[in-house]
Amino acid sequence: MPTNFYFNNFPANQVTDEQLLVEDLVIESMQIHGMDVFYLPRTSRDQVDYLYGEDTLKQYVSAHPIEMYLENVSGMDGEGDFVSKFGLEIRDELSLLVSRRRFKYSIGNSNFPRPREGDLVYIPLIENFFEITFVEHENDQAMFYTLGRGRGGNVYVYALKMKQFVFSSEVISTGIEEIDSKIRDHYSRNRIVVSEGGTGNYQQDEIVYQGTDLANATASAIVHTWNNTLRNLDVYRTRGSFTTSLQIVGETSGAIWTQTGTTNDAVFEDTTFEDLIDNNRIETESDSIIDFSEINPFGEP
Repeated sequence: MPTNFYFNNFPANQVTDEQLLVEDLVIESMQIHGMDVFYLPRTSRDQVDYLYGEDTLKQYVSAHPIEMYLENVSGMDGEGDFVSKFGLEIRDELSLLVSRRRFKYSIGNSNFPRPREGDLVYIPLIENFFEITFVEHENDQAMFYTLGRGRGGNVYVYALKMKQFVFSSEVISTGIEEIDSKIRDHYSRNRIVVSEGGTGNYQQDEIVYQGTDLANATASAIVHTWNNTLRNLDVYRTRGSFTTSLQIVGETSGAIWTQTGTTNDAVFEDTTFEDLIDNNRIETESDSIIDFSEINPFGEP
């Protein structure tokens, strides 16, 4: 005996007014009790290795404002902060709810039909980045098939399971100062010393290069800090190798100075959001332990 067709609560090929009313109420509730965040979709500069799930040159070049609801009202989930043999590790986790419809119209397109694992969410309230580890659409938080809304994964909200993002020199350049400034100081930097007699002053975040023009540059980077008195130019996201005795041109400022000496890679900065030992410290300590002048320092002489 089939169910009563006069009271069909699970229509197969239509969205009912009741379902739309529930969705409208969910969106309104999120806009009242939620918070404004930025969604950063991941794009790739090379081929993604789907076998190992790796994207060695991933980048985040856009940020989309949207409201989300924070489920963790009492505090972070996860293992918290603890000191391991690798240093201080911060493993905070949280869950955010986002409306399916609001995501579709604010962010979604053919490339991003739904929130994806590996994308980032920047939360201005706590001034931090979180990486999506799993997108849930069939649990209580996602309003499991309320009023029959469920065919084709057509749920009301997505529940985003997230962990604190550990930065490892990914390209994050969204054009939004609040976001980009949080990343700028965490890039590993090179220091270039220039000679006297140059003209102009380099500007923060402008591109500098060596070569006839930027399109044919042999080396390029982005300015972090320029010290006109000491003639030190700190740059990050370097491509190629800067060469002594060649001019370094600022694309925006038009500043031109000639590099002297060699590029110094020892600008002492951590390159993650955590208080972990960086590569410069490891290299310094290893130089005092291992004699790298030996051809085979680990074997018999």
